[in-house]
Amino acid sequence: MLTDIKQKFRQGNIYIRLIYINVGVFLITFAANVLFQLFNKDISFLTHYFVLPAWPERFIQQPWSLFTYMFMHADILHILFNMLWLYWFGSLFLQLFSARHLRGLYILGGFCGGLLYLLSYNLFPYFQPMVYRSVMVGASASILAIVVATAYRQPNYPIRLLLIGSIPLKYLAAFVVITDMLMATSANAGGHIAHLGGALAGWWFAAGLDKGHDPTRWINRVIDAITGWFNRKPSQRRPKMKVHYGKHQQDYDYNAQKKKQSEEVDRILDKLKKSGYDSLTSEEKKNLFDASKR
Repeated sequence: MLTDIKQKFRQGNIYIRLIYINVGVFLITFAANVLFQLFNKDISFLTHYFVLPAWPERFIQQPWSLFTYMFMHADILHILFNMLWLYWFGSLFLQLFSARHLRGLYILGGFCGGLLYLLSYNLFPYFQPMVYRSVMVGASASILAIVVATAYRQPNYPIRLLLIGSIPLKYLAAFVVITDMLMATSANAGGHIAHLGGALAGWWFAAGLDKGHDPTRWINRVIDAITGWFNRKPSQRRPKMKVHYGKHQQDYDYNAQKKKQSEEVDRILDKLKKSGYDSLTSEEKKNLFDASKR
């Protein structure tokens, strides 16, 4: 099963890989939580290091959470709907942009959504009572960035909705953005505010490309540098040349040895002719015998 998953991950498009990463992170954290609960242990303090806190002092202690939160999800329905949106609009996005753009925009949308969430919870007095205990997880901001960028590039692309029929993509994107604006003071205010940050990132990206500027370039360069460092091959020393006698011996060594053996046989034969066989030493007799078998 693991082999099949690895193979599909390598062969999949970038949005398929992002789905695998999100689902993998969710399953690991969910399974670990269930396992520890069986022993009456609570590991929520570990996951808190990967969610995005609204309180600045806590965020300063875990700045990496601005990246990790976009791969964390609260429950099954949360990740299910996010991954369905990522699957649908990721496929459409790749018809208009490149895989590198999708990878970079996913992260850029998450960054912008997280930063707007932090700014809003510490700027508006409405959120003051809840800023110390509020945290955020989810890929929604990243996905909405992909949706808005796609709608910007192809606004009239037809989207078929159940019970409604076909509508242009621009109306769907506008409906989602307006809904998030109206829900900015709801129970899930942080999530809706992050969606708006992701939408801004999607507009920034698509509008920037039209003007020749790619806001995701620096993100992709960082990712390429990190993956290149992990994938680099260890330096290989040049192997020392070994001389093997016999059929693998190099020609010039082989010829020199044959000449030396021939000269030794000639010397033994001269001695045999002059003094007879009994005058030969045991070593000379052996050499002569070996030469007769070649």
